Amino acid sequence: MNTTYDFNASDEQAIVYVRAVKVDELPQEVRDQAEGLETIYAVHNSEGEQLALVRDRALAYSLARQNDMQPVAVH
Repeated sequence: MNTTYDFNASDEQAIVYVRAVKVDELPQEVRDQAEGLETIYAVHNSEGEQLALVRDRALAYSLARQNDMQPVAVH
């Protein structure tokens, strides 16, 4: 996917990063709420602060866009 991004745009959206997280690497409290999922998705701000955990990638992107943020995948 090639998308041109204008870094000098005056209407820039905040960038957030979306990454897959293995449920078994999370605290027990979160694992208990994962309802049998093996992987969930984390949304982080540019400083690395975790903003949200959601059940799938599409929901992570939707959440970011609904909050006027530009989601970017982290590999």
